[in-house]
Amino acid sequence: MQNINIIANFEDINKRIDVFISEKEDFLTRSRIQALIEEENILLNDKKTKSSYKLRENDQINIVIPELKQISSEPQNIPINIVYEDDDFLIVNKQKGLVIHPSPGTQDGTLVNALLYHCKNLSGIGGALRPGIVHRIDKNTTGLLMVAKNDFAHQELSKQIQNKTAKRFYKAIVIGNFKEDSGVIDLPIDRNSKDRKKMAITVGGREAITHWKVLERFNKFTLLELELETGRTHQIRIHLAHIKHGILGDDVYGPDIKIPVKLQGQALHAYKLKLTHPREKNEIEFTAPEPDEFRKLLDYLRKNFVV
Repeated sequence: MQNINIIANFEDINKRIDVFISEKEDFLTRSRIQALIEEENILLNDKKTKSSYKLRENDQINIVIPELKQISSEPQNIPINIVYEDDDFLIVNKQKGLVIHPSPGTQDGTLVNALLYHCKNLSGIGGALRPGIVHRIDKNTTGLLMVAKNDFAHQELSKQIQNKTAKRFYKAIVIGNFKEDSGVIDLPIDRNSKDRKKMAITVGGREAITHWKVLERFNKFTLLELELETGRTHQIRIHLAHIKHGILGDDVYGPDIKIPVKLQGQALHAYKLKLTHPREKNEIEFTAPEPDEFRKLLDYLRKNFVV
């Protein structure tokens, strides 16, 4: 069991308690926080509360994260590419089409099912359906993920994401050309009020910052490097779509254009991770090559869309 204590400051006044906790403890999702509140594992000033409670200055929040008692997900022998592993954590290069964890619509066949088969120990902080999961990428996004094998590593890696010392880099192939060579998209994101499965740029939403840099131009298309400063759901996809540079292959937010290279989802790849080892404290970096589908699209653009 893990205990976390937080005190609300002046700048936190009127924030919803579930939003405030998710900002302070990035490894806890909003839904997980709301469940903990319902279970009375989150107390406000030593009393039960509601997710919609608006904070006051000096409010004291006590969070109790129960021990992982029983994982409902079953181990499955699903091939995964583990690029690094030690006693504290591992790095997975996730393939396209693999969902991160079970949900009401996806009961099995997830990365969690695969991890339970390949690893004897995973941290329990993320809850029974998300053991070891420090951060997530979308089903049809490929690339690198950190997975914690114990609670100590999970906390340390989550703090690095929260404090922005862990660096996450992506490559994306987008529609259109950029006049500048680099820039920043700083637009808040929240659930789409008309479709809860989608995200949207929303006034009053959660802070979302994406740094972008042009790697290669193809006249009508661009290869970008993107660095996450924050890690909101669908952040890169919705940010690029909002500035009219949607990711090729993104059937939710992206451009509705046809290209001769068949894509199974968005051309978005988490290609580099920089972090500090949670126990040894040395800086380490991991990279993953683009998947075949991504490289085939690049080859096509280089041959047919020369600047």
